Amino acid sequence: MKLFQCQSCGNPVYFDNVACERCGAWLGFHPETETLMALRDAGDSVWLPVRGDGAAYRFCANATHGVCNWLVPADSPGSLCIACEHNRGIPDLSVPENITLWRKIEAQKHRLIYSLIRLGLRIPPDTGSIHSGLIFDFLADIDPDNPVMTGHADGLITLNIAEADDAEREARRTAMGEPYRTLLGHFRHEVGHYYWNVLVRDADTPDRNRLEDFRALFGDEREDYGQALTRHYETGPPADWQHRFVSAYASAHPWEDFAETWAHYLHIVDTLETAGAFGVQINPTEVYEESLQAIVWFDPYRHVDFDQILKAWFPLTFAVNSLNRSMGLPDLYPFVLAPPAIRKLEFIHVLVHGPKPSGWT
Repeated sequence: MKLFQCQSCGNPVYFDNVACERCGAWLGFHPETETLMALRDAGDSVWLPVRGDGAAYRFCANATHGVCNWLVPADSPGSLCIACEHNRGIPDLSVPENITLWRKIEAQKHRLIYSLIRLGLRIPPDTGSIHSGLIFDFLADIDPDNPVMTGHADGLITLNIAEADDAEREARRTAMGEPYRTLLGHFRHEVGHYYWNVLVRDADTPDRNRLEDFRALFGDEREDYGQALTRHYETGPPADWQHRFVSAYASAHPWEDFAETWAHYLHIVDTLETAGAFGVQINPTEVYEESLQAIVWFDPYRHVDFDQILKAWFPLTFAVNSLNRSMGLPDLYPFVLAPPAIRKLEFIHVLVHGPKPSGWT
């Protein structure tokens, strides 16, 4: 994530701020320029940037619920921003606690959409064409015998809103034996399934057969998915999973391996962007080891040299994990990347930065 500052007074502000705490200026995120604009009220729900060419904007309709601070052109026929227009189902807002959960969900979903924009993977809402159709359902359990399952199916990402309850999510993380479980992690994982469809399964590029390349690294996805998951939950991951996968769950099936690897790729580039924006440098004073030195001088979202990305990532994770341990907290990044997992991450990197399939929009 970039760093943002108020365009009116220069005060540092967060990505999801709606107003500057120093000068009080209203703030709105402009996805086309990836900037957080300071705004002045022009009346009739129209806002003008304090710096700009006079273009007029409205806030996304979901701003009325306190779940979005993104902008829509004032002359746009739609009322939702490019992040919220992907929603198909939202929680029942007549239930008071649901709006609190929805705000947490949208905060993380907007970070996901930010990453897709930064990677040049913008997509429209469902239009019926082959390379579109990413939509979201945020649903609550109604029937205890049929709980809402978080997952992906043909472009539809479903999220059980209970995952936005910190205590409930932690209980599930512990029950599943997972070292890491967050809303943002869910979004990054599930969107990986969508991009497998788009960039691997349906890819039609002149340079190579991406499906064959995928199978060479991740395995044959034609293995029965249901049986694979049943086996995983009954017997657990293989004993050597840490030597081949980014996580234990990645070992369940090639589809899950890809989605987990995709999520980790987004973890890496977004965290590196934040570190770079803060000017973080890793240069230990007591351990003189070149592999522990790093500076993020490049844009991780656009940088094509994957080796350089990893060269910065490993020292950064060692540093932040050490900081967390100094506070008695779990590791921020509780994973070890073995060579086979690194090759899979590089496969994702090449997909993102390589030629897009025909029909890509």
